[in-house]
Amino acid sequence: MKVGFIGTGSMGTVLIESFIRSGAIRPSAVVAANRSHEKAVRLAARYPGLTAAGSNGEVAAACDLVFLCVRPLSFKSVIDEIKPYITADQIVISITSPVLLKHLESALPCKVAKVIPSITNEVQSGAALCIYGERMNGEDRASLERLLSPISKPIRVAESYTRVTSDISSCGPAFLAYFVQKLIDAAVQVAGMPREEATRLASETLLGTGKLLNEGGYTPESLRQRVAVPGGIIEAGLELMERELEKTFVRLLQATHAKYDEDVEKIDQLFFGSIID
Repeated sequence: MKVGFIGTGSMGTVLIESFIRSGAIRPSAVVAANRSHEKAVRLAARYPGLTAAGSNGEVAAACDLVFLCVRPLSFKSVIDEIKPYITADQIVISITSPVLLKHLESALPCKVAKVIPSITNEVQSGAALCIYGERMNGEDRASLERLLSPISKPIRVAESYTRVTSDISSCGPAFLAYFVQKLIDAAVQVAGMPREEATRLASETLLGTGKLLNEGGYTPESLRQRVAVPGGIIEAGLELMERELEKTFVRLLQATHAKYDEDVEKIDQLFFGSIID
């Protein structure tokens, strides 16, 4: 089976390298193209056997599965380019949340799916959100999830929850990293702690917390209750966070959803010529 990647930017490269390093795909089974051909050539140099295609059409013609790893507003032109090479038996997979199944199914004759990866897949961890079009049968879905399993935990979600699930699994690492960075900055500012030491300590704490939530039987609420002693130091800190951050996360999701809705409207116009429900 040949697996194609159109777009070797940040997430496209993460997927390619994660698949290869985990052993899920051999380099010789990968065909990649990028708007800047040199990027694909550099990938081929790092992974002998990988094919750096000269065009998107070449990827589409050669592969059974094709991952589209391009920016939302580039989708229509890329799909127009590959459509002549696509057959009904192929599977085209978008990794871009605002590109909906209706966009893909209206423009392509093949089976389509959406997979929203995460930077955590780079270390063979985290979720991969799986959203399937109507042409994908049970074996198609199982086959794609087998491919994803060495680098992630495939989780099926409804397309109506694309944005909020992406906020947690795909955007979440950036949000959590921002929180950790601010905690480190505060340790340096308030206590004069060396930044490298604070970073190492915070990183180990985040790793251990993740293990407790995934392997230790804790929920976020039960973990917080287990650690915080009534009237203690932790409770004082949590009370401040409750006051200061009460609506922050609601506003955070409102901001990401507003940007998502804006992008979906723009893509509707590209595919259908007008905004539709």
